[in-house]
Amino acid sequence: MVGMHELDERKLKILQAIIRNYLETGEPVGSRTISKYTDLNLSSATIRNEMADLEELGYIVQPHTSAGRIPSDKGYRLYVDTLLEEKNQEVESMRELLIEKTDKVENLLKQVAKALAVNTNYASMITTPQYRSRKVKFIQLTQMEEMQLLAVIVLEGNIVKNKMLYAEEPLDKEIVLKLNIVMNTFLQGLDLSEINLALIQKMKEQAAGYGNVVSDILDAVAQAIGEEDDVQIYTSGATNILKYPELSDKERASELLSAFEEKKQLTELVALPGEGDHNNRAIQVYIGNETPVESMRDCSVVTATYEIEDGVYGKIGIVGPKRMDYERVVGTLQTLMVQLDDIFKKKK
Repeated sequence: MVGMHELDERKLKILQAIIRNYLETGEPVGSRTISKYTDLNLSSATIRNEMADLEELGYIVQPHTSAGRIPSDKGYRLYVDTLLEEKNQEVESMRELLIEKTDKVENLLKQVAKALAVNTNYASMITTPQYRSRKVKFIQLTQMEEMQLLAVIVLEGNIVKNKMLYAEEPLDKEIVLKLNIVMNTFLQGLDLSEINLALIQKMKEQAAGYGNVVSDILDAVAQAIGEEDDVQIYTSGATNILKYPELSDKERASELLSAFEEKKQLTELVALPGEGDHNNRAIQVYIGNETPVESMRDCSVVTATYEIEDGVYGKIGIVGPKRMDYERVVGTLQTLMVQLDDIFKKKK
């Protein structure tokens, strides 16, 4: 792990003690506090020397003229990485908060966002499910006028897209029926990556004389598959972050609240990872400047991905100060992912 090799066990324990103390108090931490806080049985002088080394390495900083130190982003990063990799999370149950299973996913997600905000005392967000991989389930072509077709394209997850198509020559019922058979025979169960030139050529041969209509239908299918979902983001507890002095000055607080109200900026935090990303279910932690949202550069953001079914995912996120209780937040999100997975699979 990056950073682990340059710290011996004693320095790492002192750094962890500084961070835990600062998480609890929000005040700079001095050597005397650490000498009482750790089980190292070291003198204040020895701890001062170790803290000087940690400061030189960039893990802690001295704010203003205070004698104490606070964690830097680099220090928080090492703390979080160590926590995620080495600590077996004690899973605290949130079943009681999710017992009431509503029929509508939206209501459930709103309940989850509110429960997260209450449970953590930070701000929370959760998205409606998104479809990473979209396959064609069914295509229905209906003749509207002599040279006009309505293509109803049904994708996996029962996503329905309607496209109006115009032919260069008149169509009759037999041609429309044949096009329906061709499109469904060749495209059913395929996603965009599986529709290749050889397949398209075969389809055009089967629809002899109507290759242009086939091309238009394929363009409509490609557009339907490629369109972004209308993803909803539900938030709760935005005003919780105003409880923390470092985030409560007027300008900063206004920017943060605006981000939660407008929600456009939040889409960068809840975008799904690429399909080839093997860590797509992993907890993600953004500290300070690592956060893609400008107004949250003084915050930490922790996100996780829940799964409804294969290829159907949503994102959960928690926003708080950089001195947030990472252990509790990570444990809560891991528990929640399992609970949501179970709930959605039972709904199927």
